[in-house]
Amino acid sequence: MIDVVGLRKRYGDVEAVKGIDLHVDHGEVFALLGPNGAGKTTTTEILEGYRDKTAGEVHVFGADPASAGGDLKQRIGIVLQSTGIDPFLTVRETVELYAGYYPAPRGVDEVVDLVGLAEKRTTRVNRLSGGQQRRLDVAVALSGDPELLFLDEPTTGFDPNARRNAWEIVKNLTMLGKTVFLTTHFMDEAQYLADRVAVIASGEIVAEGTPDTIAGRDRMTPRIRFRLPQEAPEIPDWGQRSGQEGSFELQAEDPTKMLHLMTDWAIGHGLSFETIEVARPSLEDVYLELTGSQDGKP
Repeated sequence: MIDVVGLRKRYGDVEAVKGIDLHVDHGEVFALLGPNGAGKTTTTEILEGYRDKTAGEVHVFGADPASAGGDLKQRIGIVLQSTGIDPFLTVRETVELYAGYYPAPRGVDEVVDLVGLAEKRTTRVNRLSGGQQRRLDVAVALSGDPELLFLDEPTTGFDPNARRNAWEIVKNLTMLGKTVFLTTHFMDEAQYLADRVAVIASGEIVAEGTPDTIAGRDRMTPRIRFRLPQEAPEIPDWGQRSGQEGSFELQAEDPTKMLHLMTDWAIGHGLSFETIEVARPSLEDVYLELTGSQDGKP
């Protein structure tokens, strides 16, 4: 669906994208992660055909999106971070309007049902909640029955329940055979939705793989996180650790042995851990390690 080789984009003296390679297969959810200013939006807009590249090769459905024209636009759907939908149309009228721009649109009522707005079918846009308006954005993107869907930060500003609902919509899209290119700041979102992720920092891809294995995450040393009561004495030297306000984190090559040492010490001092958990580094841990303290530049 998408092939990118050596993509570069320069704005004057600033090189925003520095020779990246990407490949997205049919039917998968591919997530591009990175801090603000890392090159996510520039890369996505080049793939959508709205921004010219400086160098490299980009193919979407085998064609260069910069010159593919209407044939490509008919096959993709785009959910931007913000949209300008007419606030006085109803949900059904909005989807019907945009469906009319395509030669072979998906059924209007089917699209409305797919994004969970069936009960709001006759409600005007300005009467929808923020989460419902975002669902309508997805409905508009689906109105032309695209094969490839670009989702740019689709759940920004959502409450936890609305985010989960949005995730299920994306899952439904993959069941329909759609391919999804997702940009997001939420690591749990990428973990739940993406088949593969790529991390971009300072215009370069610094890691790529499945959420569970990216950057060797599946082989990383497990960590033990715990919290002690305020009256607890200084803990022994159990190896590399970090702590903040009574919370601690240890790296443990052998978690079973380490837990035995820790619980034996706690029992000997008549203490109980307030919390304790054993886990490998999360996707967010890996992301922060890969991107460092980059603040991002425009």
